Amino acid sequence: MKTFARALVLLVLASASAAQSIPELFGQAKAQIKAESWKDALATLDILDAESQKSGNEGVRKQLEGPLAFYRGVCDANLGRSAEAVERFGAFLAVQPNASIDPKVYSKKAVAAFEKAQKAAAEHAPSLGEAYKTFQPPAPNADRDPGDRFWGDGAVHWIMTSEEAAAWPALPDGNARADFIEKFWAARQAVPGADGRTYRQEFERRVAFADAYLAEDEEQPGSLTDRGMVFVLLGPPTYAGRRPMGTGDDKSDDAGLSTVGSHDANVAKHQTWDAAVTRGARGATSSQLARADAPFNGPGKKMSEASDNKVEVWHYRRELLPKGVPYQQVDFQFLTKKGYGSNALQREPDTSNTLEAARGAARPGS
Repeated sequence: MKTFARALVLLVLASASAAQSIPELFGQAKAQIKAESWKDALATLDILDAESQKSGNEGVRKQLEGPLAFYRGVCDANLGRSAEAVERFGAFLAVQPNASIDPKVYSKKAVAAFEKAQKAAAEHAPSLGEAYKTFQPPAPNADRDPGDRFWGDGAVHWIMTSEEAAAWPALPDGNARADFIEKFWAARQAVPGADGRTYRQEFERRVAFADAYLAEDEEQPGSLTDRGMVFVLLGPPTYAGRRPMGTGDDKSDDAGLSTVGSHDANVAKHQTWDAAVTRGARGATSSQLARADAPFNGPGKKMSEASDNKVEVWHYRRELLPKGVPYQQVDFQFLTKKGYGSNALQREPDTSNTLEAARGAARPGS
């Protein structure tokens, strides 16, 4: 791989005596891999890893992060340790997401594990937790109207009480709205925030993040989408992932995606035709074929166009759930389906109860 060759040159130039042994170890590991001495190569890579972690080799360490993961993946794959190989290749792809593997150079086992890691990386949603940790919200708009008449239509409506939601539209002017907003947040001063932030600061930070990362289109802010609602109320999930939609994922469709395959209808029509011939007819009539086909083309029997049908799942473990929620983990599923919508929340009792608990925790005096 050309990238690794360039990295080796950089390693040689990077430092003096310490770096001399590192390129030698790197070359030795590559030679062992070429000779298919997988266990020996792993041992050499372990020594190389330890050497790179010594003080003064910080720059070298960063250069080696990708190559170490890749070559360990190659060795693990050829030793029959598929799961470990996929994990190694996943770590490599995190450093070099656009990399590929040459099937002319590496074994079928290594290529299969690499492609599995690629698929997992493509289906895995970005780490919302990591992105949120480093998120820098935009500076407050100094010209913002303190009595903005659209304020109550924003993400704040996720945490309004029914009384507040009813009172907001009836406010007569900007001064009344500004007073309402001030009292709204003052009533929630005792609600805990996160990482030293007040509840209001944390709420507004989540809204800004959702608007920046979770928008579905240009017309609707991300904080007003289903995913935005969950993020604003609960914060980032423990982890998230995407996968193709399967039968039964769409809770609004009793039949799921499809209960039959296209071949089933063909088999039924062929059987009808053969039965007619057996009875002495030249073949089945059009009405007979239509009746044979009907059970496979009614409601819930047609397969949807599934190329873009996805399920995104956000997993929240116990420590991230509101107090009083009796679950060890809650999974929020968001469906993207042709003719259905994009990232639409599937509402289940556990998800609804969790969101209501989060709203309740934000109410005055809770």
